[in-house]
Amino acid sequence: MELFTVSLMSASGELMERLQQFLNEEFVDLHRDTTAGMLHFDLDPSVKEIRCYANLTYFRLPEHGPIVYRKAANAFARYIMSEMEPLLFKAIVRKQFHYEDPAEAEVVERYCRNLLYDSQISSEDRFSIDPTAMDKERRKTKIADEINLFLNTNTRIHLDGFVTFRLASYWEELREVAAYAVDEYVMDKQYQEFISLLKYFVRMQEVKLPIVNVFHKGGSEFALYDEYFQLLETAPADRIVAEMLESEMNMEDMIVSTLITVSPKQIVIHTRQPELPVMRTLETIFEHRVRLCAVCENCAHHFGETQKSAPGVVSKAASIRRILT
Repeated sequence: MELFTVSLMSASGELMERLQQFLNEEFVDLHRDTTAGMLHFDLDPSVKEIRCYANLTYFRLPEHGPIVYRKAANAFARYIMSEMEPLLFKAIVRKQFHYEDPAEAEVVERYCRNLLYDSQISSEDRFSIDPTAMDKERRKTKIADEINLFLNTNTRIHLDGFVTFRLASYWEELREVAAYAVDEYVMDKQYQEFISLLKYFVRMQEVKLPIVNVFHKGGSEFALYDEYFQLLETAPADRIVAEMLESEMNMEDMIVSTLITVSPKQIVIHTRQPELPVMRTLETIFEHRVRLCAVCENCAHHFGETQKSAPGVVSKAASIRRILT
């Protein structure tokens, strides 16, 4: 007895075997828990179909039918997400958001993949619930539910057509992800262009001070000192730079604008948090002028420490450029 036939005209022979593999994996438990040989799958690569047959000696439609359809739906959902979803994103990015340049379209598609598939759980949180895995399971269940309903009343399913015409809510989710990815890409691109413009300003400025010591008090709070460790008064920022920073940057705008204005030959940043994004931003803008200092005599005095009292700070210095003044 033929229970259902699935066709996949867009698939290669290898992908048809992949779909059959998903079916076999889903039905492992059913074969183990019931009479062996109750079901078997017949792959016909010439017409790109997989047929599911039931052995009527053991198969009872009222009892086994719902289980079979659900497991088949799970297998089809897995295939859609693993093999078809990347192609769906490619179509959305290129056709609906009009990214015709292949290189740029690939970057946006990578943003899509990062949003959906990249887990942000750190090694310290390895026992926490993975939101990426949870969302993947939610989407798979949503697709499987739609397919399951269809299989309960239809013996043939054309998977390409089903995805195109039946999974409207799934398509809408992918479009929302793609739209968010495009926004992220555009903002990142604008930010990189903005950073490049700031770097240009830095290179064009004449050097006004030989060295500026920047003490990072935490968060976005900084204090600037000259080479003799005398507090520098905050100079008025260049008007053009100030306007740029006001429109583009946030927490680090004051320190960036001030450093561009005083234009030192060298910048030594004394900090206990060298991993903060603001440090990377300053290094990116001021390039070779910046040196990070994790521990020195002036650091210890400023932060109310002694060098011996902060061994953890000293160990951090091994991974960055250590400056002793």
